[in-house]
Amino acid sequence: MPRPLGDLEDAVMTRVWQWNRPVTVREVLEDLQQERSIAYTTVMTVMDNLHQKGWVRREVEGRAYRYTAVSTRAAYAAALMNEAWAQSDNPAAALIAFFGMMSHDQREALNDAIRIVQRDNPIATPPEQGAEGTGAQER
Repeated sequence: MPRPLGDLEDAVMTRVWQWNRPVTVREVLEDLQQERSIAYTTVMTVMDNLHQKGWVRREVEGRAYRYTAVSTRAAYAAALMNEAWAQSDNPAAALIAFFGMMSHDQREALNDAIRIVQRDNPIATPPEQGAEGTGAQER
């Protein structure tokens, strides 16, 4: 399970995920500088750390690297949710509390996701029981 990204790591990864293409330190730096004062070497260090942690892969292009995300933001969020849920001593209660925090739109998105997963990965259901409850199906 990945540990949560730090604030600056998240700011960098947000750009890598949004742009969905190989990016350079310079591109990320220039975009970050619209929000904050930050040095090239700081962004370079963060991107190198993200590479070391396995969040991005990099390829040499001239004298620079181009960085590409290894997975999606959705996969990252799912891994964080899964880890949080696994840490609970009562997973059912944790889910109930989590669902209770959701907005109507979030619950609708959850229902849509459940329908998709059930459609794509149907769980084998036991055969319907006959009138005598024997488990035999009528043909």
